[in-house]
Amino acid sequence: MNIRQATDSCIALLARCDFSFMVDAEYAEPFDGTRTVPVEPPYQKAYGFDPDELAEYLDGPDSELFVAELSGRPVGYLAVSHGWNHFAVIEDIAVDAQHRGSGIARHLMDAAVGWARRENLAGVRLETQSNNVTACRFYNRYGFKLGGYDRYLYSGIHPNRQEVAMFWYLLNP
Repeated sequence: MNIRQATDSCIALLARCDFSFMVDAEYAEPFDGTRTVPVEPPYQKAYGFDPDELAEYLDGPDSELFVAELSGRPVGYLAVSHGWNHFAVIEDIAVDAQHRGSGIARHLMDAAVGWARRENLAGVRLETQSNNVTACRFYNRYGFKLGGYDRYLYSGIHPNRQEVAMFWYLLNP
């Protein structure tokens, strides 16, 4: 596996990946990582993939786009930028469905944490949803702490679902 700075050509190849995931459980209050409830019926969730949006991270003075490659083929990425509060903000992290569980997300996160250190930022922050249990468990194992949540952030987009935004922080990376 190779983690490197992304290029235009690898962004185009990332579009071939499957970044969707199955939602069959979600975190429930108090959102401390101990209580999940089943989701009935389970459903497939995809955030969408916008190559033009990712390309904005290529040449930004305060951002970076890392790509994970296996045998020269992109299988994951992480977009990170400077936040207003002097934290690195992970805007997006995704690993192709068939390559999950192989350590790729950890390597991408290591690259982002290294970047935050080199940029002298206070820490790393990110946001995900209560229905992305696998991601939340990964962030917790990595050392992130849940800093808060917002139960209404997605209510305009998904009025029939109770997605809760969860804000994670890694201090002094």
